[in-house]
Amino acid sequence: MSTMSHHDVAIVGAGIVGLAHAWEAHRRGLRVVVVDAAAGPHGASVRNFGHACITPQTGAAAVFANEARGRWLELAVRAGFTARETGTLVVARRPEELAVVEEFAAATRGPVELLTATAATTRIPVAPDEVVGGAFLPADLQVDPRTATPAIAAFLAAEGVDFRWRTSATGVTSGTLATTRGDIAAATVVVATNHDLDRLFPEIAERARLVRCRLHMLRAAPTLRAPLVAPLFTGWSLLRYSGFATQPSADALRDRLRAELPEGMEFDLNQMVTQHVDGSLILGDTHERGIDATPFESEAGFDLVIRETKRLFGVEDVPVVERWQGVYASSPDREFVIEQPEPGVHVVTVASGIGMTTGLGIAPFTFDGTAADIAAGTLPSSPVTTTLQETR
Repeated sequence: MSTMSHHDVAIVGAGIVGLAHAWEAHRRGLRVVVVDAAAGPHGASVRNFGHACITPQTGAAAVFANEARGRWLELAVRAGFTARETGTLVVARRPEELAVVEEFAAATRGPVELLTATAATTRIPVAPDEVVGGAFLPADLQVDPRTATPAIAAFLAAEGVDFRWRTSATGVTSGTLATTRGDIAAATVVVATNHDLDRLFPEIAERARLVRCRLHMLRAAPTLRAPLVAPLFTGWSLLRYSGFATQPSADALRDRLRAELPEGMEFDLNQMVTQHVDGSLILGDTHERGIDATPFESEAGFDLVIRETKRLFGVEDVPVVERWQGVYASSPDREFVIEQPEPGVHVVTVASGIGMTTGLGIAPFTFDGTAADIAAGTLPSSPVTTTLQETR
């Protein structure tokens, strides 16, 4: 018969959102345990581009992203991984894309550097014949997703956070987390299980219309005319991020892309690129949604990404090194599912594919009791980093 262990805070899920809450609780001097069904981080937090896309966020996402930025930089130093202040490059290859970029630059308060066609082709190793302009977003960051999240987990373990890998949560009530290795008593429980929220709280997942979004992603090693020094957005990316997608010219851009590449719309393409630490490129991605993430990936999705990569960079060959399926939580209604179903129990899910951008920034607001209101748009807030005190 197992003995119940006692902690101040129990976290379910060791992805970036769960680790963010573990770190925040730890720095507040609380005893923390993290429970995860896997043997280490393996979900959405390691299957992505490694891009913290700060600048194009609006509303609650902007609040969380701006808070997360400083925390990425601090954790990189403390946990021993690299967070590069690369910014983001945007290439405009159609007049409609340039119009969206220019409107965004005029509307945003964040730093945006508009690029002429000449400047864009000088800084971005794309095929120059289609380029009409672009932009540089200097506030954005890049990490290696395969090493950053495991490094944070290792750092927290060394700091005294209790990790229980290969342990599944089976139930949550106020004050108690039930697991496959016994119950854990904790005054606060944070459930950060991303697309698996329906395993513990199906009613919340169903009310939020939360589904699993699966992605075609790959790593390839094409020969470019110059290194790609920052994450790269294309016109397809401009339809995905609220700061761009809400601009007046966004509808015209959507119509243009739909007419030129219907397949891109069918696969809900976000053509973007980041450079891996070994110089290869992370390419993607498509978006297909369902309650379950079928394991079968259509080759047509990979063909689409590879074909458009060849066109983007003006290369004849895109040698593929790896292919994988990304999966994350997606809701048509909201970017975040943040609720408190019982006293002391917090559900925190990023439901829009921006977990790496916002995850680290949500945690302080959760413990301050304002995260749900910020996510709902009822409590605009500024970052709280300056009010935090180191307690250990």
